[in-house]
Amino acid sequence: MSAAFYPSMSNHTKERVTITKVTLENFYSNLIAQHEEREMRQRKLEKVMDEEGLGDDEKRMRRSQHARKETEFLRLKRTRLGLDDFESLKVIGRGAFGEVRLVQKKDTGHIYAMKILRKSDMLEKEQVGHIRAERDILVEADSQWVVKMFYSFQDKLNLYLIMEFLPGGDMMTLLMKKDTLSEEETQFYIAETVLAIDSIHQMSFIHRDIKPDNLLLDSKGHVKLSDFGLCTGLKKAHRTEFYRNLSHSLPSDFTFQNMNSKRKAETWKRNRRQLAFSTVGTPDYIAPEVFMQTGYNKLCDWWSLGVIMYEMLIGYPPFCSETPQETYKKVMNWRETLIFPPEVPISEKAKDLILRFCCESETRIGANGVEDIKSNPFFEAVDWEHIRERPAAISIEIKSIDDTSNFDEFPDSDILQPGCAIVSQCDSYALYSITVSHTVHLLCTIDCSVSPTKYTANPLHSITLRSLNGLIMCYMKSRIIT
Repeated sequence: MSAAFYPSMSNHTKERVTITKVTLENFYSNLIAQHEEREMRQRKLEKVMDEEGLGDDEKRMRRSQHARKETEFLRLKRTRLGLDDFESLKVIGRGAFGEVRLVQKKDTGHIYAMKILRKSDMLEKEQVGHIRAERDILVEADSQWVVKMFYSFQDKLNLYLIMEFLPGGDMMTLLMKKDTLSEEETQFYIAETVLAIDSIHQMSFIHRDIKPDNLLLDSKGHVKLSDFGLCTGLKKAHRTEFYRNLSHSLPSDFTFQNMNSKRKAETWKRNRRQLAFSTVGTPDYIAPEVFMQTGYNKLCDWWSLGVIMYEMLIGYPPFCSETPQETYKKVMNWRETLIFPPEVPISEKAKDLILRFCCESETRIGANGVEDIKSNPFFEAVDWEHIRERPAAISIEIKSIDDTSNFDEFPDSDILQPGCAIVSQCDSYALYSITVSHTVHLLCTIDCSVSPTKYTANPLHSITLRSLNGLIMCYMKSRIIT
């Protein structure tokens, strides 16, 4: 919409128009997907009935049962969920910008992980785009390698993402329990992570924050990717501005450099958890091109995987330092700082693969496709087609569906409830489209805290609503009725 037609349009109104545009795009995308899924289920039913050789009466009965199920499914989609629909069982993760809780859905008893993110932090750190990217990939991804999102909703204070609960914990916790992994164990986890990263690359997403914290383990010990630029995207370690005043000169933390591998690993583990949950974070796994102004592509994820592989085998990442600033300097000077300690021997195949991951992006392995990585000699014995069906390299012991023994202990606390509108109504508009989920109808996501009179008082908004209703009617006639 050109500003020439509305020369006096306020920023508040422009923001509403933008949100309406995003809402329309999400609405039609979801509506088309739902219709196609419904048709696919109908075709599948007809195929099964033909294969079973059912008569006309039996087919009519099956179709009637199927129609009732579809009606119930649509009813559930229009149900508005909220915090009261879930019982909080335990805090399983906590950081500077929110927390993760183990919850149980009251009507079904299903167990989920609820990610709670404070709106004020999202807006203050200008991370709405990152949140939308997270939501988009979780909704679009139908992959065994990606953590599933089932519901999402919001109130005046928080965003809530209801995720698949993976009782195996994360790779960071596993690495902190062990000094190092064997090459066989490393081969397994790196191979699964290769397939996981490739699955999101095929959906045209770049993760940009591959690190052990974001590699979750399911009940059988297999890898799934999480945190697509959402929580960790808030950290200063991801911002070039945080390091702008630093030179690219060689780091000066000679004390850390002069430690032997054992002491370095101990220091790293002692500081690791604090770094993971701080507002700063750590740049240890971030590719150098991400910090530069020249741009980056999906190859930055393969650099991160090389750093993780190094940590698995050596006991700490190659650029670890006592401060994020010193780590940044090491990353930017990787040609001089990427070294292998002689007291921790690893095979030449492993060393070669790490160096092919952690190199210039132009020559990095994976530039010619994932097959380039899968054919590397380090993965010679990997059964890529059936790796997820085979036992994991390290078995996970799970005693119950709500077992949290593979997570850190956190003191319990009440979820902060919206007693007052801490986030302004204007700012809340920027977050509307994020909570469009699989089971919450789009037209129910408008925050009830916004007064209807404020909508109708603006003529432009009335026009937009009429246009929206008209477009919906046209769409329903062209796609559904016909």
